Amino acid sequence: MGNRSLYKRNYQLYLMIIPGIISAFIFYYLPMAGAIMAFQDFKPWLGFIESPWVGFKHFHTIFQYDESKQVIWNTLVIASLKIVFGLIVPVTFALLLNEVRNTKLKKTVQTLVYFPHFLSWVLLGGVLLDILSPNGGLLNRFIEGVFGIEPFFFLGDGTSFRITVIVSDVWKEFGFSTIVFLASLAGISPTLYEASVMDGANRWKQTVHVTIPGILPIIIVMGTLALGNVLNAGFDQIFNLYNPLVYDKGDIIDTYVYRMSIINGDYSFGTAVGLFKSIVAMILIIISYRLAYKFANYRIF
Repeated sequence: MGNRSLYKRNYQLYLMIIPGIISAFIFYYLPMAGAIMAFQDFKPWLGFIESPWVGFKHFHTIFQYDESKQVIWNTLVIASLKIVFGLIVPVTFALLLNEVRNTKLKKTVQTLVYFPHFLSWVLLGGVLLDILSPNGGLLNRFIEGVFGIEPFFFLGDGTSFRITVIVSDVWKEFGFSTIVFLASLAGISPTLYEASVMDGANRWKQTVHVTIPGILPIIIVMGTLALGNVLNAGFDQIFNLYNPLVYDKGDIIDTYVYRMSIINGDYSFGTAVGLFKSIVAMILIIISYRLAYKFANYRIF
């Protein structure tokens, strides 16, 4: 069948994707023209055409400012810890949940841990602010009542802020990742467990020698693909939780771009930082995709 006949036969399907293509062009590709500001000393009243060109000046400035270098470091630390614990916790939980033989209990627990994934950081940020508040927050009231310790501003200290960010992110998302690993566990052949029982293996040895090797490819895929997001530390979460007291350890690239561009009005420098992040992220995605193909034989195309 020729291409012309194929198009004629399926033209309804091609018509259906046109709105999606137009939407993607308007909201994703058209705004990319604004990246030109990274190479200009952009002034809103002069526009793109009359604003002076400065070449790579703003990209050099990124590595001259101590603040911008600290922001890149914060992003790497927070995102890396999210990736590590975002793998360890759901894998461990999936292995434990897989041992539950009561189907109703298993589905109930699975639904409960999956639910936070649907909540926005605007809502969760408000809840965390109330719980961790030094002025009558639930956690501080508990610590003060049980241990007699003075209230502590968890979101006002850099170290405790990072811990709060990582723990709350893992709590919100580990249920979603658990589903992926449970699906992978369901794909392991029961004959392998039967053979291990015949060899005298207990549940622990079955987990070590059958279960973990069975889901290892999907763990490698999830881990390597997560490397592509190592510069995405979570704008929504940080933006709804942080404050000027924790800028030194909590400010990430996305929130820094927001502050420099929208708050301070330095559109060109903010765009340069965002463009730098996008280019590095694209390189990391390509590398992680290659690694996933090499170690787990995973490929989309």
